Amino acid sequence: MERFIVSARKYRPGSFETLIGQENIAKTLKNSILRNQLAHAYLFCGPRGVGKTTSARIFAKTINCLSPSQDMDPCGECESCKAFDENRSFSIHELDAASNNSVDDIRALNEKVRIPPQIGKYSVYIIDEVHMLSQQAFNAFLKTLEEPPAHAIFILATTEKHKIIPTILSRCQTYDFNRISVEDIVRNIRGIATKEEVEIEEEAMHVIAKKADGAMRDALTLFDQSVAFCGERVTYDQVIANLNILDYEYYLRLTDLFIKGEHATTLMIFDEILSKGFNALHFIGGLSTHFRDLLICKDPASAKLLELAPSVAEKYRKQATGCSVEFLFNALNITTQCESSYKASGNQRLHIEFALVKLARINAPAPQPAAAIPISAVTAPAVTATVISASDEKPQIAEKPQIAEPAPVKTEVKKEPDYPTTRSLKGLIRKVGEESAKTERAKPKEIGEDEFDQVKLESAWLAMAESEKSLQRLANAISDTKPIISDNPNTIIFNVSNDLQREWIEKNCKLRLEAFLKENLNNKNVGLAIEVTPQESSTENKLYMPEEKAKFLIERHPELKELQKDLKLEIK
Repeated sequence: MERFIVSARKYRPGSFETLIGQENIAKTLKNSILRNQLAHAYLFCGPRGVGKTTSARIFAKTINCLSPSQDMDPCGECESCKAFDENRSFSIHELDAASNNSVDDIRALNEKVRIPPQIGKYSVYIIDEVHMLSQQAFNAFLKTLEEPPAHAIFILATTEKHKIIPTILSRCQTYDFNRISVEDIVRNIRGIATKEEVEIEEEAMHVIAKKADGAMRDALTLFDQSVAFCGERVTYDQVIANLNILDYEYYLRLTDLFIKGEHATTLMIFDEILSKGFNALHFIGGLSTHFRDLLICKDPASAKLLELAPSVAEKYRKQATGCSVEFLFNALNITTQCESSYKASGNQRLHIEFALVKLARINAPAPQPAAAIPISAVTAPAVTATVISASDEKPQIAEKPQIAEPAPVKTEVKKEPDYPTTRSLKGLIRKVGEESAKTERAKPKEIGEDEFDQVKLESAWLAMAESEKSLQRLANAISDTKPIISDNPNTIIFNVSNDLQREWIEKNCKLRLEAFLKENLNNKNVGLAIEVTPQESSTENKLYMPEEKAKFLIERHPELKELQKDLKLEIK
């Protein structure tokens, strides 16, 4: 039985011409060989599976080839090429820094660098995963990397460029490898499938390519896995079942339901997806990608960004015609917010279900605002009125409205006609009264500087006591006190019995009392001075404030003082 070799190794590129997706880097390396401008150190960085180590091997093989082609590709026939292909070359050395990352390993490498190559011009040292070297190993390698022997060339490969110290980076020519496009991966898989005599559907190849996320090695691994599962004929349905990928048909069905507003069916489909074992977060992420694909299908200029099989892309274009840009924008906003707050949600399933309901409500008609209520109806709600239009239309009977407190809305008031628009005389009178009251309120009353005497002051004083009936204690204090005009004719003295009264009035009521006196006396300069005039001991003092009453009781009953101390009560 022939030994099986995985596609990633069996079909590994052996020349710059067969290198996939890195044409710019291949061209740069070939030109440097043609011009004999080889650097002593190179750094290949980029994602996994994009060809970093493969490019390093091709480059090393080419510079040691005894008879390279005109395009600077290794011949594969000379002794150097055969030795490399058979893994017995003493001129090309590969080192895994993940397992050889100590200072001793680098010191052994430094000793080996001094030995010239047996075949070819250069001794090439390919160090993979170079970011795994320790800090001490980097420092030990620094001097050799800066001034190596003339025959030594170092090629460093890494997926995490930021972990390499700057002193190493500054001594290397850096080449950044890109992710391989979906089209290039599909083209390569199609060629390998032909060589392996495997029939594979176009949609299946696109699924594998998108799943690989720009890594050719991952794509070929998924291809081998799919062939092992399906046999000689690989179909789309079998691939998504084997790789546990959610079918795009679910997203197409859900989008149709969102447009129709059928949230109940949407929730049932979501439950079906969860029952098949798919991750809810991956589902909402795939839904966001689906809306993104629909959005780019709206414009022919951006349609080229769609990385789907032609048959699937046609379905997306057809559905995109039935989706407005506003719908897709709102849908993307909902799904991205749901995805970002998914992990912080206490009930994650409910979190996504709520997002699905919101998606189904995007095209729902907005609630109509309540119709504006005519002024006549507001002024006389209890009367059923017949509104007569200025045109020849038939009169309409207005139903008795349920009037709530209307919010203040800034509206444009139309000019009233010269004739009454309602048959209710009571309503008309009320309307005129309210409009006049509004006018009076709108114009603040101007206060003058009229002089006043004791008689006028006492009259205003009694009116002020009447206006403060809601605070009975304050009203009693005002009515029991005779106001006095001080030496300053605009200052009125308000005598109270104790300091507690004075402090309370000054804190809570003084400004209001002054405003009342200013308005009733028509003098804007009036001020109120609150003074304490103790009552004679022979006369029983009137207690107005709770604090006064409490102190009075404590003085009369000493046991209350002891109770206050025991309970740690405060009199405020």
